[in-house]
Amino acid sequence: MRALIAGAAAICVLSAWGAVAAPAPQALPDVKASDLVSKLTRGIRAAPARNGGGSASAESASIVPSVDLNVPFQSASAALSPDALPVVNALGKALTDKALSSDKFLIEGHTDTVGDKAKNLSLSERRAKTVMAYLEKHFGIAPARLSAKGVGQADLAVQTADQVDEPQNRRVKVANLGAG
Repeated sequence: MRALIAGAAAICVLSAWGAVAAPAPQALPDVKASDLVSKLTRGIRAAPARNGGGSASAESASIVPSVDLNVPFQSASAALSPDALPVVNALGKALTDKALSSDKFLIEGHTDTVGDKAKNLSLSERRAKTVMAYLEKHFGIAPARLSAKGVGQADLAVQTADQVDEPQNRRVKVANLGAG
């Protein structure tokens, strides 16, 4: 017990002197199915009219609604952690919502820059397939409505140098491909 108290006191002293202290873990934002439905609905494709009239441009009509989700994968892993389940469950609820129930979705897996690029590409595809399989099993989403793609470290959420362990880059992006 004395060792534990002495250790805690040493940490307090080191922190007071400005020594490196471990950062507090960041809480995941609360992901709500209703917010995901809003971001993924086809209705967001309509752009406001320009110059007080006219129709939206062809370019704005081709925007694909999508959302980046912070699915906290461990480094070099495609397994869903307990911390990931609230995020994936919110996605499952959104994809079964009446507003999205006939649409198809692309699930893109992403990695950080740690490791070999080819292995990261494979890992990112496994992450996308893991999320896809979970949605099929736990929410009854038809496999024909979902497709998986790995992009590796090609589209980083947080720009880093090679070999940087950045948890925000280990994520999935979900894009609404429209009715199928």
